[in-house]
This record gives sequence, structure tokens and C-alpha cells, in this order.
Amino acid sequence: MRIDAHHHFWRIERGDYDWLSPASRPIYRDFLPRDLAPTLRQHGIGQTILVQAAPSEDETHFLLDIAARTPFVAGVVGWVDFEADDVTQRIASLASSPWLKGLRPMIQDIADPRWMLNRGLTSGFNAMADHGLTFDALVKPEHLLPLCEFLTHYPSLRVVVDHGAKPNIKGGAFREWADAMRSIAAGSGAFCKLSGLATEASPGWSDAVLAPYMDLLLDAFGAERLMWGSDWPVLMINGDYDRWVGCVENWSAALPNADRAAIWGETAARFYGL
Repeated sequence: MRIDAHHHFWRIERGDYDWLSPASRPIYRDFLPRDLAPTLRQHGIGQTILVQAAPSEDETHFLLDIAARTPFVAGVVGWVDFEADDVTQRIASLASSPWLKGLRPMIQDIADPRWMLNRGLTSGFNAMADHGLTFDALVKPEHLLPLCEFLTHYPSLRVVVDHGAKPNIKGGAFREWADAMRSIAAGSGAFCKLSGLATEASPGWSDAVLAPYMDLLLDAFGAERLMWGSDWPVLMINGDYDRWVGCVENWSAALPNADRAAIWGETAARFYGL
């Protein structure tokens, strides 16, 4: 079974998507299960992981409700206020839902790149590990050195790097990002999502432009720690679902069957406990 390990739903009228505005077209509209279901059927994708898009526990409950009513949603990565005094109780409450698989602070939007190393956050991260929740690291290249240190502090926390840490493909940046990603892969048990790369490329990107970045992630993490995701509908800013699926199909066609099976679903199933 193919699994989309990273996508979003939102209803704009809920009002907690501060990053979305009319200038965000073509994604400034509601995206709900009925919008994605036909595409999943077309590409043989049987399950998905639904990921938060707002720093709001209300949105997490909104997503958990969708998961409970949507057969193809196998799990939710939500959000919690890690700086709240009662964060351990909040995590315990959210973890009581069978649909919650992990949590994701929106690190890319936090001014301090070393925020994740704040000692005041330790109880929340430990509570995640205690409840068997995973940690989606929404980071950019400037966060990779702090992330390396973070991973040494929480060895029992299962971590996945979202979107390959968003390398600056448009600007041609590669070496420093690649070195940092290799360090993370070699020095920890972290996983990585093969997602979000199209958004970081120039408009009209080609498979050849993205291939070196995908090659690096596969070489560093191995197929057993690499999972495919669409990042839909954010993907629509600079691509579309069909184009991204085709790109990764072309890239992965020459890989051994076991590696393809891992990247397209088995890694995600194992990481999120589906």
C-alpha cells in the first residue's frame, strides 16, 4: 500500500491560519477530504498522515475529528503549546485519541533557531516520548546544527525531518545542507520525509533539478528511514500532485523493489505505527 506521509486539510473560516492570505493563491481556499480523495485513488494511495498547519490546539482537534470520519486518514500530527505550564497534561489529553500519532511545533516560524534546545521544553518532549508520539521537525537549513544537538538530548524520541529540511534549491545551495543532513542521519536514528522539495525549487522545475537532493537523502538515510509525502496542498504553489508523484516514480524506478516499497509506504507505516 502506498502512503502519503504528509498532507494538510484546512477550512479558512476557522481563522487560525495566520500564514494564509488572499496573496497565497492558489491555496487560499478550503481543502478537505473530498478534494483529495479522487487523486489518492488515481495514484493508488490507500492511507495518509494528516499534518497540522496552524499553531493551535483547536486545529488539532479539528484534524482529529476529520481523521475519525475519513477512512483514508490513518493518523494525525498535531500541535501543542510546548511553552504552556501544563504541557504534559495537554499532551496526555491529546494522546488519548487513537488518531494522534505525533506533534509538530512550527519551528521554521520561531525566531530563535535554537528554540528546540530551551531547557524549559524538556518536560513536553519527554512527555511525547512517554506517550509514544513522534516528533515532526519542521526545520530549515539554519536549524540543522541545533537539531543535531537536540537529537542527542532525546534519543528515545522518534523524529522525522520534514521536507528534507527545505534546502534552498532555487538558490542552488547544496553542500552545507548535504553535510548537515548526513551528520543527522549518521549521528541519530532520525527519519526524513521526501516531500516539500518542489516548493523550494524555481518555477518550472525539472526532475533533474530535484534528483541530486533526493539522491542525497536516500544515500544518507537509506530507504528504511525515508518516506514519501506530497505536502499537498502547499505543493500547489509550485507544482501539483500528479507532477510530484511522477517525479518520484521516475527517480525511484531503478531502485530495488524493497527500497521502493519502503519509500512509498512501509517506512511511514513503521515510523507512525500504522
